[in-house]
Amino acid sequence: MKKIKRIFAALLAVAMILSLSVSAFAASAPDAIIDYGRKGSISLYKYDMTTASEDGVWNTESYVSTGFQNSDVEHALNPYAVQGVEFSYLRVANITMFSDLVNGESINQVLYGVRGAEQDMAWITAIGLSAADAYAPATKTVDGVTWYFFESDVLIAALQAKLASNATEIKNALESVVKNNGGTAMPETDAYGHSEAHDLELGLYLVVETRVPEDVVDTTNPFLASVPMTTIDGSAWNYDLVLYPKNATGSPTLEKTLRESQPDTGKNNGSDAITDGFAHTGTASDGDVIDYQVISQLPIITSRASYLTTYTFVDTLCKGVTYNKNDVKLEWFKDSDCTYKITEWTEEDETAKFNVSYAAGEDEAEVMTIAMTASGLTEINSSRTVYGGNSIYSGYSECYVRITYAGTVNSDATVVCGDGGNPNDVVLEWRRTNTAYYDTLKDCCHLYTYGLELNKSFSDNAGDYAEVSFTVYNETDGYWLKAELAEDGLYYVTDHVATEAEATSFVPNTETGKLTIKGMEDDAYTVTETHTAKGYTLLNETISVIITARESETFCEVCGAALLTASATVNGNPVAMLEDNGSVNALATFKVVNTKGPELPKTGDSGVWMYGVIGAAFVAAAFVCLYLALRKRRADARKN
Repeated sequence: MKKIKRIFAALLAVAMILSLSVSAFAASAPDAIIDYGRKGSISLYKYDMTTASEDGVWNTESYVSTGFQNSDVEHALNPYAVQGVEFSYLRVANITMFSDLVNGESINQVLYGVRGAEQDMAWITAIGLSAADAYAPATKTVDGVTWYFFESDVLIAALQAKLASNATEIKNALESVVKNNGGTAMPETDAYGHSEAHDLELGLYLVVETRVPEDVVDTTNPFLASVPMTTIDGSAWNYDLVLYPKNATGSPTLEKTLRESQPDTGKNNGSDAITDGFAHTGTASDGDVIDYQVISQLPIITSRASYLTTYTFVDTLCKGVTYNKNDVKLEWFKDSDCTYKITEWTEEDETAKFNVSYAAGEDEAEVMTIAMTASGLTEINSSRTVYGGNSIYSGYSECYVRITYAGTVNSDATVVCGDGGNPNDVVLEWRRTNTAYYDTLKDCCHLYTYGLELNKSFSDNAGDYAEVSFTVYNETDGYWLKAELAEDGLYYVTDHVATEAEATSFVPNTETGKLTIKGMEDDAYTVTETHTAKGYTLLNETISVIITARESETFCEVCGAALLTASATVNGNPVAMLEDNGSVNALATFKVVNTKGPELPKTGDSGVWMYGVIGAAFVAAAFVCLYLALRKRRADARKN
């Protein structure tokens, strides 16, 4: 055992000596000198700095880029990793040491050499430089090809100046340079936001963001990466760069609203604003035309990498409303108030900027899809438009699109009366250049309509309901109701008419006396009994029915708007509102009773005989008087 221990101790001592010698050898390697026999790599981590900043996790001063991996950064920002981002890189220059006499002075410095061919100089031209900006003493010709050498600070300053003056233009230009000169796409960032390129030849690389998922709104600025690069402490060269470029994220906006468009309703306040009267909730009558609008602010478009490849609206009208069709219009505005119009698209345009299609949805709903065409997307992404007199704007980045169309409320049982309402929603789907990733937004609006249920009866339960009729007048908006009879005693409003002669005479159910009218908006109404059964007394006054819709304490989970609830009064007295197919507060209900009128005795009935007797007596008396008068006249004649 002692011998074994001695041997183990000796081996351990030898191992320590060898490890020290290896360490000493490694330390003696010239890290301050570039090893041109090595390869390099670039690692990228993409994080959603927008959300991280909003959550208080990150700020621009909290990290200084060193080119080395930073585990603290990755731990803090891992929940904000952006997946699906693609970077591409292109080796654009050699890294070389210039050493020569310049004006009698020995100059030694690192320069980046670029071949003078037009294709190789394209990125130099894009950042606003030319051969004249090269470090002249280093210019040389090799095998008939001129090489220009640039100082790093000249390249960096030029790129920054271009980005400051027109970031979109320089991003597009450099993305094209990489694409057109055989650039290499890195793998998409994974769930950790990471991507990496290995085995890179030493030199200067132009790195651009070429594809992004839907939520990236501001692509990383193109940047130059030197492989290797000097460490931040200035003591060595780093061949494996680890970078944390920023991405801003965000989404478009979406809002769907409605208003009653029929001018005789008085619902619009008369202003010239094109969005006047629109809201997330509204009321209407059956047969009314409803104006719908969808307003969406586009996300930021900063370069081709962030171009929109899909911007599609899928709109759904509940089964109670029908699209009017062929009336879709898209208007583009600079401002959210939709006052500074850029342009307008219609379905009749010679070059289609969008397509409209219709389909059947669930539960008998109608679905309309509005999809941008290739021509429309090109204009959205890259058009140059003059607005506001002389301001020039590139593309429709952050502009607003207002989509308008109309629908008609059905005059049938498909329309829901009462608090259940008739919801109408829209879904926006958008994609950017990485079409495997997409997102959606949803918004909605709600249409409400109501009705009344009149229960007719006779005091002796003997009257004929078929002889009874009513008319209904809208006091608020000044029109008479016209309706269609769906079944005995049940009507659906179809129109508004100006005169009582045009109005519908509503007749109760001939067996039960119940009269139901559906599809009335929340207004004040006058109900007039125009006819009743024979022998019964008409109502001597009209009936006042007021239906009132107000905001409830229930909010829509999609649009966040307060939903409506209704109440009613009859001749000033609150009345219950009946439900209709499960929708509460749907029908204002009241009762109309006709009583018997005073009756004249019928012919042959008791007491009628005396009328004949009295009449005969009057006749007899008349004859007697006539006879006496004639006798007197004769007597007087004889005397004379």
